[in-house]
Amino acid sequence: AALEYVRSHPLEPLDAADFERACGVGVCVTPEQIEEAVEAVIGKHRAELLAERYHFNMGLLMGEARSRLRWADGKTIKNEVDLQVLHLLGPKTEADLEKKPKTAKARPVPAEKQKEAVVENGEVGMETRSLLEQLRGEALKFHKPGENYKTEGYVVTPNTMALLKQHLAITGGQVRTRFPPEPNGILHIGHAKAINFNFGYAKANGGVCFLRYDDTNPEKEEEKYFTAIREMVEWLGYQPYAVTHASDYFDQLYTWALELIRRGQAYVCHQKVEEIKGHNPPPSPWRDRPVEESLLLFEDMRKGKFGEGEATLRMKLVMEDGKMDPVAYRVKFTPHHRTGDKWCIYPTYDYTHCLCDSIEHITHSLCTKEFQARRSSYFWLCNALDVYCPVQWEYGRLNLLYTVVSKRKIIRLVETGAVRDWDDPRLFTLTALRRRGFPPEAINNFCARVGVTVAQATMEPHLLEACAREVLNEQAPRAMAVLEPLKVTITNFPALKALEVLAPNFPADESRGFHKVPFQPTVYIEETDFREEVDKGYKRLAPGQPVGLRHAGYVIAVQNIIKDASGRVIELEVTCTKSDVAEKPKAFIHWVSEPLACEVRLYERLFLHKNPEDPSEVPGGFLSDLNPDSLRVVHNALVDGSVLSARPFDKFQFERLGYFSVDPDSEEGKV
Repeated sequence: AALEYVRSHPLEPLDAADFERACGVGVCVTPEQIEEAVEAVIGKHRAELLAERYHFNMGLLMGEARSRLRWADGKTIKNEVDLQVLHLLGPKTEADLEKKPKTAKARPVPAEKQKEAVVENGEVGMETRSLLEQLRGEALKFHKPGENYKTEGYVVTPNTMALLKQHLAITGGQVRTRFPPEPNGILHIGHAKAINFNFGYAKANGGVCFLRYDDTNPEKEEEKYFTAIREMVEWLGYQPYAVTHASDYFDQLYTWALELIRRGQAYVCHQKVEEIKGHNPPPSPWRDRPVEESLLLFEDMRKGKFGEGEATLRMKLVMEDGKMDPVAYRVKFTPHHRTGDKWCIYPTYDYTHCLCDSIEHITHSLCTKEFQARRSSYFWLCNALDVYCPVQWEYGRLNLLYTVVSKRKIIRLVETGAVRDWDDPRLFTLTALRRRGFPPEAINNFCARVGVTVAQATMEPHLLEACAREVLNEQAPRAMAVLEPLKVTITNFPALKALEVLAPNFPADESRGFHKVPFQPTVYIEETDFREEVDKGYKRLAPGQPVGLRHAGYVIAVQNIIKDASGRVIELEVTCTKSDVAEKPKAFIHWVSEPLACEVRLYERLFLHKNPEDPSEVPGGFLSDLNPDSLRVVHNALVDGSVLSARPFDKFQFERLGYFSVDPDSEEGKV
């Protein structure tokens, strides 16, 4: 509450009494109040509680009681809820302890509604509408276009209203956002939230979103990053309104830098980088040099008369974090990806970012929380130049456990051979997730679940996997595959030639079609689906214990076990009986016949610890935390012929095994 208060009163002096009131100082919550609040909540849900008993979602009672008593201790509320529920329902019975049966939720969606949802978010499915609804402007109390001055902390100058009027004339009152990645690395899961946030907010409010490459650091940029970034934005289902580059505006930015010097708001400085680093650097001895002198020296910087590190252009302001006079331009003798060697001075993020937002008439400049300390410099620079000033809004980063996302660390992983490249399926870059088989809808749904939070969110990978399973369950057709094949010969096969079995693509909805699977005297099953000795609880194939073959309509029973010289089982001879006359088997197993040989790669987590970069968890550094079993390659897996025509990134559910995606390494004759 204290942090929330300080954040929402950025500029005014702190009113101690008001602050303490907002933080709950001195509030006393009595046991009687807690008892009454819980009583009221239980009274409200009494009918459902009596009907569902202990299967009722008790978290709901907790949540409602807490919202009535903001400052009460959570543990005390929980104890009171438990006590009153016990009083109402009595002790748990046998029935209460049984797991609640899963009911299929039929959610009829009117045709026009369905269409609206699909159009609304490109390829993104129904679930993701929740993110759009969160972003409709209600969940975040954002300003309306043109009403920037209503935002807390926004600096109003004598020119503000005229500039806003002009801004509205250009944009027509439309919401404008931008996604501004640096083209020096591949996008990762954290960027997916930024993409969804910026593009989603614009889309939800009938606006547009720019894709702007922040290409102000010529040393680190490569063409492959530009292409990969755009590809990933489009893969997630979004189309940029325009693709722009900070370098498109280099001439304008340079002109404005001259103007800033003329206005006495910037100066050329010769302090070394080491001197101005850290928390309390000495003030620059060149801060008050004459304007004319700074203009001449800045021109010399542009002409290449200073070496790298010998001169910078600095702005005269103090930032929130106490940082003095941030650098606006530095010398770099590196040709630029787009402008060649026209420039040897390049603008910094602090100088470029807000001015590019201003040029593009961005209404909401959405960025992650760590840029909050730069909000005042953002407003200061636009106002120092008397140009339109957008509003910067911050939101919480999205991080995942069991991974690293920094470019430097991924490069180390590639160099040491721990992973193959940026798109290795064990990483959490977006290209890697695509290769692993994650559908874009699942990533968008995951961002929606994380929600529009101001706090940083650190999530478990299994939550992302759950989103993937939800989408794949609807999208990935079923097929049968055997990873460790055991040959089975049916000695009394009921036909002279192979039979054809029809297997449903989606067993829950047979209207979505079938595929043909050949069924002949030789089939292959998983080695693990046969045991010579039966122990308690084992239900699959064994001598004296028949099993059914999925979709085939036959039950098989072992007659003879064939072993190699070392005693390993290499083949079974069995007889088959039609399912409708045989006794019902304890289990049905998957199988293949006339299969396609393929390579299967089974992936696990790349790191053993939740935070591989945390020295207290992993003292030896992240490279010492690699999981030796993160990749297992099965060279001779067998899969049914229905996958033969599949293209890279097509996905299947191999029955009883899991979800699989065709890897781009596949080529003609080798899947």
